[in-house]
Amino acid sequence: MKGALAPLTIEERIRGRTADERRQLRQAEAASQVAELKAWLEHELPRLPGRSKLAEAIRYALGRWKALCVYLDDGRVEMDTNTVERCIRPVALGRKNSLFAGSEGGGHRWAVIASLVETCKLNGVEPFAYLRDVLERMVNGYPASHLADLLPWNWSPAVNA
Repeated sequence: MKGALAPLTIEERIRGRTADERRQLRQAEAASQVAELKAWLEHELPRLPGRSKLAEAIRYALGRWKALCVYLDDGRVEMDTNTVERCIRPVALGRKNSLFAGSEGGGHRWAVIASLVETCKLNGVEPFAYLRDVLERMVNGYPASHLADLLPWNWSPAVNA
């Protein structure tokens, strides 16, 4: 069990590297440690009282093992959900605001806009400029076949002629 935290230290060391470098280093260094952790969990589970919190947690992890290991094969995937949790924190904190959205449809639209704002931030795009530009383009007949170009990670501000 001593090595259970080793993959975390690897993640700290590879932060900021390219996706391919992260995948290669994870395969070279973390994959064997993660396999050892799984073996330890499988070994310990039968030794625990079946209804204990630890046994419950181990069953939960083993039941989702394939999903928990996706990060080993894809350098774009984070090992944990900390980034996502930081992004949705303002949404969770602002949940009370959605009570005043006026309707279920209004709440849905509020959630879409909140998601777009956080996606803009993640992609280094200023949300107000993005929303203003994209909404203007859509109102002015931007072709539906090119909407993918307006996603925050593809977006470039319109050049006014």
